[in-house]
Amino acid sequence: MEIGARLKEAREAKNLSLESLQETTKIQKRYLIAIEEGNLHILPGKFYARAFIKEYANAVGVDPDELMEEFKEEVPKTEEPTEEHYSRMQRSRKNNNTDKPSSNFSLFPTVIVVLLIVGIILVAVFFISQSMSGKGENEPINQDGDEDVIINDDTSQTQDSETASDENEENKDSAANEKSEDASIDDEASQEETEPKGEFSTVEKGTGNTPESIVAYNYTGEEVTATLEAEGDTWLGVKSESDEIFFEEAMFNEEKSPLEIDLTGQERVFFKIGNASVLTITVNGVEMEYPVDSSTVRQNIWIELNQEAE
Repeated sequence: MEIGARLKEAREAKNLSLESLQETTKIQKRYLIAIEEGNLHILPGKFYARAFIKEYANAVGVDPDELMEEFKEEVPKTEEPTEEHYSRMQRSRKNNNTDKPSSNFSLFPTVIVVLLIVGIILVAVFFISQSMSGKGENEPINQDGDEDVIINDDTSQTQDSETASDENEENKDSAANEKSEDASIDDEASQEETEPKGEFSTVEKGTGNTPESIVAYNYTGEEVTATLEAEGDTWLGVKSESDEIFFEEAMFNEEKSPLEIDLTGQERVFFKIGNASVLTITVNGVEMEYPVDSSTVRQNIWIELNQEAE
């Protein structure tokens, strides 16, 4: 007996129709028929052929591991997620990190302020040197050999010049301080923009072949946006706790990436993932770390969205 015939026999023994089996397993009816008729080449790849067969077996009460071992020559062989998957994910995370603003840019306003202060000091030195050279011109002058010395007293003019120079320097210092304060405010605003708007924590770590885990995302503010990016093919479904569909269960891949989903106002969101090793989930720019290692490709995850007071 072939594996498809074995599964069909088990389904009919439980008096299950293909429609009800489709509802239970979330596998399209045409794929269920292909499995029963032994047309495994119709399924979307070797990985999903094995995954769909296991899901079918669980639904009709057949031990999937024993079934796969019994028909191992008939079932397509696939490989575990390769090192290439992990290296691609690491490169992606590294690129995301390099996209963040460099801390060197935050020093730029400080350099401008320093150069401005140096310029003010040079101007002040110039005015002082001019003032000193003016004093040297007012030296005693002998007239016609007389012993009396006539002194050209321009003390009041010199004082006025020094007062004007001091006021000019004070005005420039005040302007420099204002610019320095503005630069500090801009620097703080830039740091606030680069800080994460929330953080993830694991509430419950699932177990088994298809673990169902719960993670919490604590955030401030109003808007919540999830971004999904895939580096390969994965089965994906996203819905709210009230069964509002954000992404109906289907194949998700690089061509459909990135996918942005507005989760504002939601409290819990469910993610059904068929190949976690190729899927990255971020919320408000913060990447979620899988509770169960992504080498366990099939995972179900509830994300609890907890809004905190600012």
